Amino acid sequence: MTLKKLDHEIQTRMRYLGDPAARIALFIIFFWFGILKPLGLSAAETLVLKTVDWMPLFTAPQWLAIIGWWEMLIGIFFLFRKTTRIAIVLLFLQMGGTFLPLFMLPDITFQPGGVPLLPTLEGQYIIKNLIVIAAALVIGGNLNAGRRGESAAAVS
Repeated sequence: MTLKKLDHEIQTRMRYLGDPAARIALFIIFFWFGILKPLGLSAAETLVLKTVDWMPLFTAPQWLAIIGWWEMLIGIFFLFRKTTRIAIVLLFLQMGGTFLPLFMLPDITFQPGGVPLLPTLEGQYIIKNLIVIAAALVIGGNLNAGRRGESAAAVS
């Protein structure tokens, strides 16, 4: 097998496995982190409570539970092609709030004197969501692709 054929075979397998792997990864992240919130077991609880304490209609602990349930729905909806668009809409609405602490709570999300180059562990936890957004964009961009893993561009 030539190097070019091997490379093509690897790319083909990656295209075939990439979408389901990304969907399962997003399910795990959102469902797992989400379920911890209403159970009062989330490591992000203090950060979330400080971020939402200004919001109307519900108390901060109620918002924490709502966000947890919201995240679980995102995860579940990513498991199925038919509900992917719903997952993406919910994800993008949720991500707006996820990035708020970077602006509202810089004393928690950045090391002293380090804004914006020295995020704390909390800041890193938030910033890593850029890869979550990228994965959602890739999944959404390939919704019309065939089930064999070809890209949407190849199907057009």
